[in-house]
Amino acid sequence: MAFDSLAAFLTMGGYAKYVWPAWGLAVLIIAGFTLWARFERRQLLQRLKRRQRRETRTS
Repeated sequence: MAFDSLAAFLTMGGYAKYVWPAWGLAVLIIAGFTLWARFERRQLLQRLKRRQRRETRTS
């Protein structure tokens, strides 16, 4: 393993102030994309259901 202890891992050889915010930002972006995709999927399914109901009523 590259680090001797948990403390050494957390300090990242003195670069922790750059590494951990970058990790946090990456996690936030991925979580945001995941939530956005779920929201868009839900909206798409609702639109498709409405469209299907509308088309079955008119035919």
